[in-house]
Amino acid sequence: MDTVFRDARVIDGSGGPSYRADVALAGDRIAEIRRPGAGPRPTARRVVEANGLALSPGFIDMHAHSDLALLRDPAHTAKAAQGVTLEVIGQDGLSYAPVDDRTLAAVRAQIAGWNGDGADIDFTWRTTGEYLDRLDHGFAGEGIAVNAAYLIPQGTLRALAVGWEDRPATPAETERMKRLVAEGLAQGAVGLSSGLTYTPGMYATDAELTELCRVVAAYSGYYCPHHRSYGKGALAAYEEMIALTRRAGCALHLAHATMNFGVNEGRAPELLALLDAALAAGADISLDTYPYTPGCTTLAAMLPSWAGEGGPESVLARLRDDATAGRIRYAMETEGADGCHGVPIDWEAIEVSGVADPALASAHVGRTIARAARERGEEPWATARRLLIADRLGTAILQHVGHEENVRTIMRHRVHTGGSDGILQGAKPHPRAYGTFPHYLGRYVRELGVLSLEECVAHLTSRPAARLRLPDRGLVRVGHHADLVLFDPETVAAGATFEAPRTLPTGIPYVLIAGRFVMEDGRRTDVLAGRTVRRTARP
Repeated sequence: MDTVFRDARVIDGSGGPSYRADVALAGDRIAEIRRPGAGPRPTARRVVEANGLALSPGFIDMHAHSDLALLRDPAHTAKAAQGVTLEVIGQDGLSYAPVDDRTLAAVRAQIAGWNGDGADIDFTWRTTGEYLDRLDHGFAGEGIAVNAAYLIPQGTLRALAVGWEDRPATPAETERMKRLVAEGLAQGAVGLSSGLTYTPGMYATDAELTELCRVVAAYSGYYCPHHRSYGKGALAAYEEMIALTRRAGCALHLAHATMNFGVNEGRAPELLALLDAALAAGADISLDTYPYTPGCTTLAAMLPSWAGEGGPESVLARLRDDATAGRIRYAMETEGADGCHGVPIDWEAIEVSGVADPALASAHVGRTIARAARERGEEPWATARRLLIADRLGTAILQHVGHEENVRTIMRHRVHTGGSDGILQGAKPHPRAYGTFPHYLGRYVRELGVLSLEECVAHLTSRPAARLRLPDRGLVRVGHHADLVLFDPETVAAGATFEAPRTLPTGIPYVLIAGRFVMEDGRRTDVLAGRTVRRTARP
């Protein structure tokens, strides 16, 4: 054996009771699990005395925005230190493959607030498979910090096949998107994502999405939508996704499945009743959430969809035109723009977390739009408009619109999984990027008792692995991948706060990927054991 964890409290990911055992690893697999009195204790070249610390499968982040961070930052300590051993990227319908030169340039500009503008990245790929190959190559051929699975981004597909126009796709354009979905799935993607409050993906009709989901179903993948509203029309938007995927025969995973804004306070039970009825009728549904109330996106995402038609340069032109900017303001402040989920925007709830132009940081980062406007002696819309133009739409925000009761209610559901939705860009990012998984274990298990430790670990490990259809991950079992976390249930906690969002967690001394230590005694090693996790299903 290469490594043995001696006398660990094994929380195996199944949700069943924990037990004491020695767990031995050989290469990248779990080779032996020996309970006390069951025979000779395994020996190994390295022995880690667990002394009753919890040993669990590595945590799977079902909603990550590390698409460029995995190539930019070899350590990627934000996720490795949390015990994350696998991230699902390509989220919210916008990412960097498949693309052509025109689409890549526009996407880079549109989601600069999520991932930076990519000026430091060599975009050598164009297809999904080439992007996955680039991740596998990682840094000088050594790999990446953690494993990664990829969702084909439907908004990027639409930009590639249709453009940024608000119109139905033609039959030929739909067929091209279907071919791209099939190619991406054949090259290793695990499913399809959408961002249906983001342009251009939001311009897709249900019929178009259904056609794409039929291809996903043929390859046994899953559809992961950021649906059309988390605000005024939230329940109707959830119903739309359930009905759509039932027609397509496709598995459904609801991204950051929250009930936000004042109109949805206390309404999480209605969402869960909707899910339970669909599950009872045979639907294949799961969801993910992060254990915080504020959301995080870009300031440009708050604009009405019509303002986004034509792509980023067209958006900037509309913002510079006084008459058009006045229409945008009315849609956002009075009508409730679809980009802001049908709810009139509250500038006191919009906090700037990062800017693309460092010169704009001191006057905006850490301030709400309303506060920044007061300091300048102007109306909030004037501040927001000026910032969008000056930062070329690259501004990231926190949106303080969630409800703690809803967060706790949803995380208890039997199809719930954990996802950080972590945006690592910006001077003051959301702490969920650095704290989601220890925050579940420390705050919601130990302090509040919302979930038992065994149940919570199952939410973060085996349930995500089952959704991803990875039969040898997500459990502590002989023969499974040795992606493991050793943590202290009594001290594990998120260090990240809204004031200090890049603080690392405590109580997680060891993290292994493929049997190799990526965290050791609470410190990041130089190991790059991550690879892409590809599904090779055939239609």
